[in-house]
This record gives sequence, C-alpha cells and structure tokens, in this order.
Amino acid sequence: MITTEILERVAAAVTPGADQDELRRRFPGLPITVCSDDDIPARLQAVHETAAARFYYLDASEHCVRLSTDAESASGIVVGLIGED
Repeated sequence: MITTEILERVAAAVTPGADQDELRRRFPGLPITVCSDDDIPARLQAVHETAAARFYYLDASEHCVRLSTDAESASGIVVGLIGED
C-alpha cells in the first residue's frame, strides 16, 4: 500500500529532469521508476500531478507488474516526467 503521505513526499521531491537513482536513495525500500509521461498509456489516469510530473501506482500483487490507480494494491510509484522525450 502507498499512503497519500508517501505519494505527496515523493511528488514534492520530483523536479523536471528528476533522477531515478536519487529518488531511490531518498526513499529506500520504495520501488520508484522514472520515465517520460509520453511512455504511459493515455488511457491511464494519473493518481497525482505536479508541474513536473504525473504519478502512477505500480502494482506487483499478481504475476505481471502493471500500472494502477489503486493505492491499496500499490507497491511502488511510477513518475512520468512531463515534457521529457
């Protein structure tokens, strides 16, 4: 489960051009993946958004990992940087 507090702390730490390794160091034990928001399927609604990024949950509760909007089943966060190629 990813709490609202954790999501907000990660979102506050993300700047344009955010570094995945730095975020992982700042939030040990929390799987974080950084990519371009253009790489996220358009049909998926972000769970949080800032000027720098849109945020999605990572659900690894089943056989295959998937993006999700369900905080209860979330085990990580995907950061989709806005304006990144």
